[in-house]
This record gives sequence, structure tokens and C-alpha cells, in this order.
Amino acid sequence: MRRLGSTRRAGRTGRTSRVVAVGVACGAALAALTVGSARAAAQAPHWALKDTGTPDVRFRGLAAVDRDTAWLAGTAGTVLRTTDGGTSWRNVSPPGAGDLQFRDVEAFDARRAVVLAIGDGEASRVYRTDDGGTTWTESFRNTDPAAFYDCMAFFDRRHGLAMSDPVDGKFRILSTSDGGRSWRVLPDTGMPPALEGEAGFAASGQCLVTSGPKDAWLATGGGAHARVLHSTDRGRTWTAADTPIPAGDPAKGVFALAFRDRTHGLAVGGDYRADQPSPQAAALTPDGGRSWQPATTPPPAYRSGAAWLPHSRSTALAVGPTGTDLTTDGGRTWRTVDTGSYDTVACTPDLSCWAAGEQGRAARLEH
Repeated sequence: MRRLGSTRRAGRTGRTSRVVAVGVACGAALAALTVGSARAAAQAPHWALKDTGTPDVRFRGLAAVDRDTAWLAGTAGTVLRTTDGGTSWRNVSPPGAGDLQFRDVEAFDARRAVVLAIGDGEASRVYRTDDGGTTWTESFRNTDPAAFYDCMAFFDRRHGLAMSDPVDGKFRILSTSDGGRSWRVLPDTGMPPALEGEAGFAASGQCLVTSGPKDAWLATGGGAHARVLHSTDRGRTWTAADTPIPAGDPAKGVFALAFRDRTHGLAVGGDYRADQPSPQAAALTPDGGRSWQPATTPPPAYRSGAAWLPHSRSTALAVGPTGTDLTTDGGRTWRTVDTGSYDTVACTPDLSCWAAGEQGRAARLEH
């Protein structure tokens, strides 16, 4: 999409109980961010910046593996990786990619990752590494000048999708069944028609998300309505639902989605222009995206990324250029807890959360 800069668009039971208990405790600690006392502020989790050494790069792609390992993808063909919690970062950018804009990265572990470059025609590409970024293989290069890929998501280590803005009136879906080593364009017979001016936002790598083995959702903007499309068969067929997030302008719509399971989801967005307000910048669904209701107290400004706190049924984060917001009631109400600029956010099963954004910013939520 032509926006966002110069380019568009003991036993098992015991272990489980302990993990859930930690998740509840972490959720309570995050809730303390909303308390104004100095003591609470000192004890509450906070974003701890991690020096990436790349102040000229904007990172809109983030893959958090665990507390120690994360991957970043950004402008000027930049891919970074940390395996020590952000203390140090290794530049593992694919050779010859300096003119590309990486907007999404999906990592399976510290060695295997897939990155998506966005842009018109051949600027949209996918690369994969199996050795921590020492070498890369280009596994897809778009040859259709009408296509522009925005986001990518995986169901598991083998199956994944990437989405393009509409081609011939419908969103285009790319599919892989071998972990991103090869891709094919899916037939568009099961895709509903796009609205006039409708497209995706390559803002955070979260305009396409998955939950479970077959469910996927993609977010849209630019058309008369900001919509979320849902597939239950790995991208072969889709249904569309309107959201209350404002649209009707190329700069407005749903920028990011987050699903904690196949029924409960969040949508965030607004108007990405800094001088424009973003009322109703968040919505939630209790039924897998069939219907969406507005947040009663939404974030105060445009938000481009969202993530559920692991093992929590009610706590999530949303981030954007003007701050981070927290919900502890499943997305109904949000409160700003940090004013730093971040474009994307991700949390991991071991209860770590990461964020990334402009000026080489990367951070981990720490206690």
C-alpha cells in the first residue's frame, strides 16, 4: 500500500500450572503500570531499550523467539539478530539487499527465519535462512507489477501465508508448505472482492496473523470500511467483516491484528498521519472475527502493533509512534503506559515481550 514513508505499503500438569501462575502474576505486574504511585512505577515492568547500533534504520519487522532471542527486519535491507536478550546484535542482512525494505520477519528459532521485503513488483521478495543469517536463499520474487506484498504469517514451521494488496480486484495470497523454501499463489476464487481503494498496511508485520493450524486473518484499510478477512482453511477461502475502526481514506484503517486463540482477537489502527486524530483506534472480537465491537476506552492515538501477554486471557499491549497502551480486560479499555515510539510488538511463551521501531529502537519488557 502506498503509505508509511516513501514506499507503499513436576509433571505436565504441574508445569502447566506454574506457567499459568507466572502468566497471571506477570499480568498483575503489567496492570501495576496503570498505578500512579512512585513505588508502583519503580516495581512495574518497563520497556528497557537495547542498543542495536543502527540509528538510521526503522524496524517494522519483529520476531520474538524467547527472552534471549529476537530478530529485527527494517529499512535499507537490514536484518539483526540477538541471542543474549539484546545485549548485543549481529547484523545478518542478506547480501545485496540494501535497496529493499524488510517489513516482516518470522522466526522459528535462533537459526531459522523468513523475511519479507515489500514494494511494487520485484521489490516484493522473501528470503529464508537456516544458519542464523550467515547465508540466505531468495525463495520468492514477485514478477507481477500489480502485486505488492505487505505481511506474512506462519501456522507452524511448515505452513505459512503472505498477502498482497488486491490484484484484479482481490487480495492475493501466497502460500508455503515447506517453511518458506518455496511459494505459490493461491487461486482467488474463495476471496471476496476488495472495496474501492482497499489495501493492507505494511506497518508492523501484523496485517496478517494466524492462530492454530488453519485460521488466518488479514486487516485492511483505505476503503469505505476497515475490514478483517478470515480464513479457516489456510487461505483458500475467506469471509469479510466490517470493523468500527474508521476508514474511508488511504491513511486510515486496521493496521494490526492479534488473536490469543481462534475466537478472541484485537484490532488496532487509526490514521497514521501525525497531525490527524485517531478516534476508535481499537476493536475486539469474541467470535473469531465474524463481528467486531469498538473499545469503550480506546488508545488515544494511532497504533500499529498489538500482542497478547502470554498465558493471559485479558492482558494485551498496543504500540505506536506516540506510545504503548495496556488493556487488562480483553481490549475493552486501554491506558497509555509509555510514551516511547514503537511500530511493532511481540510476546513469547516464556513471558517475554519485545518492541521495535524507528531510529533503530528495540526494547524488551523488563521488571
